[in-house]
Amino acid sequence: MSLIEVKNLTKTYKIIKKEDGLMGYFKNLIRPKYEEFKAVKNINFNIEEGELVGYIGENGAGKSTTIKMLTGLLTPTSGEIIIDGIIPYEKRIENNKKIGAVFGQKTQLWWDLPVIESFRLIKKMYKIPEGEYRKNLKNFTELLQLEDLLEKQVKNLSLGQKMRCEIAATFLHIPKIVYLDEPTIGLDVLVKENIRKFIKDINKEKKTTVILTTHDLKDIEDVCDRIILLDKGQIIYDYGKIEDIHMKEAELEDILKEIYRGAKIC
Repeated sequence: MSLIEVKNLTKTYKIIKKEDGLMGYFKNLIRPKYEEFKAVKNINFNIEEGELVGYIGENGAGKSTTIKMLTGLLTPTSGEIIIDGIIPYEKRIENNKKIGAVFGQKTQLWWDLPVIESFRLIKKMYKIPEGEYRKNLKNFTELLQLEDLLEKQVKNLSLGQKMRCEIAATFLHIPKIVYLDEPTIGLDVLVKENIRKFIKDINKEKKTTVILTTHDLKDIEDVCDRIILLDKGQIIYDYGKIEDIHMKEAELEDILKEIYRGAKIC
């Protein structure tokens, strides 16, 4: 059995079909008409333990919706998800103990507290043994260069500093699976390089499975050994082996450029 199994996964939203003008406003208010929008359409994939997977596509392709279903935040309209033997949206607490997640600009750090206090709270939440906590904190502090940040309040950190602390907090309990949704957005080159190196090092040491969404081609090239391309809610390419990526690097780069320009890939 694979660590992550996704079968015929679909997520449909009901959205109000708006009418123009004042009369249209009152009609929508009193008797709204709905239409269905499929954010994710019948997707299938398996991910093994220790894989570094780039889950990529243009804005609105369904990446974040998929990640939210994998983490248990959303319930699928249809289809099946099994994460390490459990259904994440049915057993959220059990699933949360095994995963870590970074969602763009959303923070898991406490805004008014020093960074180290947030780490201590995370330690208690996940019941991390004292020895393991100290070892991980020391290791992550060195790898992500956090020495001067631990006693600072989160609200006083720059975007790059905060993201390094977010990454450390996400990996602090050594989850089996980590979901990174645009973790390097808006960061400078040096911070991006540090985060990419950290992800690769932890994956090598702990065999942590990582699913990464990004629009940065360098993230994909430096981190991922497998790439799943999504377009309009459907998987259109799945490069399942690192050899495939290297063999088709030029083709892959052209495809990515087309996707990020919003063009349809056939």
